[in-house]
Amino acid sequence: MNQQNNSRRDFIKKASIAIGGFYIVPRHVLGGKGFIAPSDKLNIACVGVGNKGWSDVNGAWNNGTENIVALCDVDDKMAEQAVKKFPNAKYFKDFRKMLEEEKSIDAVTVTTPDHTHYVVSMAAMQRGKHVYVQKPLAQNLYEVRKMTEAATQYKVVTQMGNQGGSSDGVRRFTEWYKAGLIGEVNRVHAWTNRPVWPQAIPTPAGKMDIPKELDWDLWLGPAKYREYNSAYHPFDWRGWVDFGTGALGDMGCHMFDPPYKALGLGYPSEVECSLTNIWAGKFKEGYYPESYPASSIVHLKFPRAGKQDVKLTWYDGGLLPERPEEIPSHIQMGDSSGGVLMVGTKGVMTCGVYGSNPQLFPEEKLKEKGEKLPITIPRVSGADKEGHYQQWIQACKDGYGKHQPLSSSFDYAGPMSETVIMGNLAIRSYLFRTEKKNPVWIDKWDYPGRKKLLWDGKNMKITNFDEANQFVKREYREGWTL
Repeated sequence: MNQQNNSRRDFIKKASIAIGGFYIVPRHVLGGKGFIAPSDKLNIACVGVGNKGWSDVNGAWNNGTENIVALCDVDDKMAEQAVKKFPNAKYFKDFRKMLEEEKSIDAVTVTTPDHTHYVVSMAAMQRGKHVYVQKPLAQNLYEVRKMTEAATQYKVVTQMGNQGGSSDGVRRFTEWYKAGLIGEVNRVHAWTNRPVWPQAIPTPAGKMDIPKELDWDLWLGPAKYREYNSAYHPFDWRGWVDFGTGALGDMGCHMFDPPYKALGLGYPSEVECSLTNIWAGKFKEGYYPESYPASSIVHLKFPRAGKQDVKLTWYDGGLLPERPEEIPSHIQMGDSSGGVLMVGTKGVMTCGVYGSNPQLFPEEKLKEKGEKLPITIPRVSGADKEGHYQQWIQACKDGYGKHQPLSSSFDYAGPMSETVIMGNLAIRSYLFRTEKKNPVWIDKWDYPGRKKLLWDGKNMKITNFDEANQFVKREYREGWTL
């Protein structure tokens, strides 16, 4: 026993600083292995804590390494699980009240429907709070651009919630391309099985009773007022243009991430699309401009200095690109939720959602080279998707401008999100009608929106079809402008 006590004293003396005969002992020595002093923890507030918000709350909490000091949700029922787990966190319905009253907040997670990402995130950043925001960054191009600029203006640490961006698979994908294994790439395909919620449907009619646990006015936020309907909340909001960003918004930031990182893409210069026609009667096309289509194909072109342009095609609703000759017929491209295909002059690469299962083809020529290629891009520590949160947490602690590069900070995630939202701008322009003789039935074949749109990324403007510019920015309900 005496020997053990002497050993511990010797350890403390070696780990301590002697000043005037007294020892200042580091906190980790007194607290034992794994001890984290309260002053070393982030105070995190979470806005939107049900469904996906529940995983973001737990990711930010990081198994107790950080403090969850406030929870916010417009729906008490959605918040039940989080409130029960974190009884010491103060609960709010209105994020504005939370940010005003809780002065201890260091950082905020935002896991609300897409149409309120902007107002919550901007309010937090303007108060100097670090932010973690689910993908895509916002509902429209203007909001994404302003959020990207605000991260620099207010000097806050940011991360978008496309967790696959921190995966080893995306990094391996990039290393293979940088090593020239598939040659030069000018053709990319990305796809998803989404939507897995209703789209291409008429706007609900009638009025439902608002659930007692829901503050419907707060849920609507900056969107124009409409009566409550379960077609919007708690989940199916993704399919509506006022609230969500459709299949492309849900999965595009996951699927565009590998080619964006590998090829260094920026703003697209042009976009065009085609959509599934919905027939609502004999020779009558259903016209549902408030709902995203059942499936779509979007073509984007990216100019690159000194290199060939890159053409990226997006498919959703179960549509797929043509299988390249290099990929055997028995091999599944991507995974059940979607995939990415990059076509090069020497071969092709594929991966699934979150960069899973990256593969090189033709296998007999490239598999061994790919496996032997050394790691050149630092990996993100942390199990599975947890590393994406941990990376952001550590950067917040290090401080703005002092942290290591993040997988999806707004300077990177912003242009990528704008590309995703640009696809939706094309879709909404495709649905555009100059005349509406009837709000549902359309028997005209004059669709001015069915054209290639030319985009001036710097000035955020469609240059060849001015009607499309109405979709760059939204109208804000009174009381919701920043």
